[in-house]
Amino acid sequence: FCTPCLQECLKPKKPVCGVCRSTLSPGSRALDLEKQIETTETTCNGCNKKMYLSKMRSHAASCSKYQNYIMEGVKAVTKEPLHNTRNFPNRFTFPCPYCSEKNFDQEGLVEHCKALHSMDAKQVVCPICASMPWGDPNYRSANFMEHLQRRHRFSYDTFVVCDYDADEDDMMAQVLMRSLRDK
Repeated sequence: FCTPCLQECLKPKKPVCGVCRSTLSPGSRALDLEKQIETTETTCNGCNKKMYLSKMRSHAASCSKYQNYIMEGVKAVTKEPLHNTRNFPNRFTFPCPYCSEKNFDQEGLVEHCKALHSMDAKQVVCPICASMPWGDPNYRSANFMEHLQRRHRFSYDTFVVCDYDADEDDMMAQVLMRSLRDK
């Protein structure tokens, strides 16, 4: 994770796991994981030098061949920026479907609804799903709170670079190309 994403997960009021967004218990360290990182060997994709995972980050920062490897991957998947962004739906901030509050990020909307609308049984359209290409802006969830808790515990953007305009075949081709390059 990059520093801004980690900082978001470690906000003072709610430190959460960067993957599943579960609340972290203070002071607990994953010692078994730390040991595994210290003892697992890997190979740099740039220069093919073997090292322990614990040394990989500092090596990658100074290895020019690794930097070239990363830039080749970025160039392979980067498209020209689109000039007219007005026609694209906002997938970063959302209104509450129950009240007039707006501009929640995904996590903020989940927290807001849990705190203020957990007992509201009104069927509403999920603004997060409705903003997605596959979302139906007319579908009203029978149990919106359960939907939020199950479907929106984390954001796709945390784990992948989303190209919402690519169709499924294009995305599959990109994944296959990346996997062949990583061999």
